Parts: sequence; C-alpha cells; structure tokens
Amino acid sequence: MTNWQLTRTYDSPSGTVRWDRFGSGPGDPVVLLHGTPFSSYVWREVARSLAGCHPVYVWDMPGYGQSEKSERQDISLAAQVDVFTGLLDHWGLIRPLVVAHDFGGAVALGAHLLYGVPYRQLALVDVVALAPWGSTFFRQVGEHGEAFEALPPRMHAALLREYISSASSPGLRPADLEALTRPWLAAGGQAAFYRQIAVRNGDQAYTDKMANRYDTIDLPVLVCWGEGDDWIPLDRGRELAARIPDARLHTLPAAGHLAPMDAPAELATALLAFLSDAE
Repeated sequence: MTNWQLTRTYDSPSGTVRWDRFGSGPGDPVVLLHGTPFSSYVWREVARSLAGCHPVYVWDMPGYGQSEKSERQDISLAAQVDVFTGLLDHWGLIRPLVVAHDFGGAVALGAHLLYGVPYRQLALVDVVALAPWGSTFFRQVGEHGEAFEALPPRMHAALLREYISSASSPGLRPADLEALTRPWLAAGGQAAFYRQIAVRNGDQAYTDKMANRYDTIDLPVLVCWGEGDDWIPLDRGRELAARIPDARLHTLPAAGHLAPMDAPAELATALLAFLSDAE
C-alpha cells in the first residue's frame, strides 16, 4: 500500500490532476479530500476499508502529491474548489458522500456553502474551517517563503521531515514519512512546498466568508478529531461541531492531526457507521 499510484488524469484549469477510483461496493460513492502539505496518500488505509462498501474516489489537488506543480498555477482555495466541482461533474457524481481532511475541509465546505454543491453527507476530519489559521511555523514560512526556498536541499529535507512528523501523535512509520515528503523533495518540489504555504496563508479570508454560514448547513455532518492534534486543537473541532446544526462529534484518542494515518481503523469504523445512515 505504500506504493500509492493514481492512474487516471483530469485536465483542470489549474493543471493536470491525478485521481483514481477504488472498490465497487453497493453503497453511494464516497469522495475523499486531502489537506496540506499532504496528498491522497493519507487516505490509503481508510480508502481500502471504505471500498468494501462504497466506490471511493481519491485525487491529489493541483500543486500536491502526484498532480501537476508549476510556478504560475493557481492553487488558491477558490481554484481548488473550482477543480473539485469540475471533478464531480467529470465523474458524474450528484450528491456524493464527502469526507475531507485538513485544508480539504475548507474546499468541501466552500463548494457547498458558497457554490451550492449538494452532498448527501459530509464528514470533516481535523479540518481547516475556523480562524486563526496555522501554527507559528506555518505563518513565518508564509511570510518569508523566498528565504526558505533558498535553503540548501539537506536543510529543506530535514525541516520538511520534522514538520510533517509533527502532524502525527504516535509518530509516522518511516515508509509513510518518506511517501509524504517525496513530492516536496523531487525536482521543483522545494519551491512548490514553500509556494503552497504562502498561498494557504492568504486563504483565511476565504474561510472567514464561510464561518457565519456553518449554521445553515442542512445535511448530516460528522466531525472527527484527533485528541492529540497539535496543529488544529480539539477545541476547534468542538466549536465547529457546535456551529453546525445536529453535527455529531467523534474524537480519536490515539490520533493527532493526521488522524487518517494515526488511527485508520477507528476512523474507518466511525465513517462506515456514519455513511451507512445514507442507505
């Protein structure tokens, strides 16, 4: 499973997107959205579990994972929402089940609240949804991206591994850490890594527009949160669940911010129970 390859492509306005579909279960289609600085790789174990009951769609956002990374591409939140809605149309999916992690939550919420994209159910896992955004490191890198882009490659690699490792509470397996860092260590990856952080720092205004609309969400919502999340603390998850009418909150004691990798079995069980309500 560490050899995670997305075999299909979609030509989006922000560049070529790699995606794939797994499973042919009888349930409704499920779409998984990843966050930053990750890729669909974070969902590999959960996707395998869900695929026994549902067709599962995964994709790498432009600027991430196996999808195109280029200097002038638009990878803003607004652009990612546009790509996501285009993919749903490309896949022929109407009112899918949507599960989103980290920045993917902002994409899913933006598509639904600002553009009226309908879902049957929505699960939000340690998502970016409420200000303030990011850690001190995240903000400093966003403000001084050009200086970080000029770091010697070995220093960039060490900083990158430490940063990504900090998203996991129990600690990442070496093979998983290598898979998550690989896209940012390949040719052009270092500049792309700091470029996407700079863009993300400018996206808070977009989620601020959504914050006063969370109480208008009228569909079943599950909020899952790692109790050891140091990137977006659990109190943010509690607040988000309280703002969304009738949202359920499920906490994961053994997980940090990377809940899909820290506690894949527990998360998949919670998701399957929630998604089964759609049947």
